[in-house]
Amino acid sequence: MTGPDGPVGNGSEGVDVEHDMTVTEQLSSPATQDGALDARPGDDLDAHGAHVMLEREVALLLRRARAIQGRLAGELASGLDGAAYGLLVLLDDAGPLRASDVVARLGLDKSTVSRQVASLVDAGLVDRAADPDDGRAQVLSTSVEGHRRLSEIRDARRARWEADLQEWPTRDVATLAELLGRLNRLGEAREAQVQARTAAD
Repeated sequence: MTGPDGPVGNGSEGVDVEHDMTVTEQLSSPATQDGALDARPGDDLDAHGAHVMLEREVALLLRRARAIQGRLAGELASGLDGAAYGLLVLLDDAGPLRASDVVARLGLDKSTVSRQVASLVDAGLVDRAADPDDGRAQVLSTSVEGHRRLSEIRDARRARWEADLQEWPTRDVATLAELLGRLNRLGEAREAQVQARTAAD
């Protein structure tokens, strides 16, 4: 998870986090005021209750993220799927990458990645070249235009986050980012285990 940029998806559910419930209403509630993380809602729950709460909130976050990614992909280029936006973010942050590395990092099947790569190449947002170390493989990177368009969108979203979370203490924002990072690392490790078992079969 990269800042407000959520998991890949097609955005077909039509839910937008900015309009599902006004940000002002969400962030001005008592649960998000100063000291919010000091009054931890999980303190009075058993382990099962805490995980039920976590599952519910993550499911809501993913539902909204899928819708937002679909809209952001449309801002990059007409007709792009939400999955293409996530792929471009990955290449911009970690590229150049082999196509096989993109498949592994996104946890998508090869045909889906190939389709999204083709749409990004056609839109002029991704460059594709032969791997100098392996002529059978391809190396993908964000094009100059792709980086420019993506940077504009990400800068605008970061500014929106800063405005929406202006009532949050900086410590709370940093803690949220750290915890989400830990959750993402856990997911990546689990995905790597699944891929290793699949390859061994």
